[in-house]
Amino acid sequence: MHVSFDKCADVKVVRLFVAAPENSPNTDGIHVTATQNIQISRCVIKTGDDCISIVSGSRNVKATDITCGPGHGISIGSLGAGNSGAQVSDVVVNRAILTGTSNGVRIKTWQQGGSGYARNIQFQNIAMNNVTNPIIIDQNYCDRDEPCHEQASAVRVSNVMYKNIKGTSASKVAINLECSKSVRCHEIVMQDVSLASQRPEYVEASCVSVDLTRRGIVTPLCSPN
Repeated sequence: MHVSFDKCADVKVVRLFVAAPENSPNTDGIHVTATQNIQISRCVIKTGDDCISIVSGSRNVKATDITCGPGHGISIGSLGAGNSGAQVSDVVVNRAILTGTSNGVRIKTWQQGGSGYARNIQFQNIAMNNVTNPIIIDQNYCDRDEPCHEQASAVRVSNVMYKNIKGTSASKVAINLECSKSVRCHEIVMQDVSLASQRPEYVEASCVSVDLTRRGIVTPLCSPN
């Protein structure tokens, strides 16, 4: 990781430029863990991993005017590794441009269980340029050689707003909300979201185990289930 804030409070990060080769592993740009009241603004991040990663114990995180790419996008998580507890809340990502990243805005929790929550999260005013998985919730995350077995518990994801997110997707599935079958995602809202294919084809949305509300024009569409 390039810059990590661990158990900090009242932090301002302004005009930081981070660069690493696109194929460099585990080179997160800014990592936030167990930190409260942090403002990240006007930063340019080009790495081989998450531009910004926010993990357990973090609260009141604001990221504004972020330029991201290449990299793995802006991520909350992973959370719940080793069946652990996790708490992330009150996160706002506002005005970001993502280009050529392997994910856009992502929430990821481990398939192997865990407890706690990721809640009160807003992703808004974001431009996606040729981004794979522009909007993704992945509650089946497993970054291990051996398979992760699904558990009866999971980190609860709730009260997440996606607002005014537009641009192009490099993947067929532009919106992928894959929530835990044991602990559904609640209060997920999409408002004025428009994602098209980078290529001359239609994109799709996939929603599993999620309570979803749509406002305004949202494309592509998936049915709540």
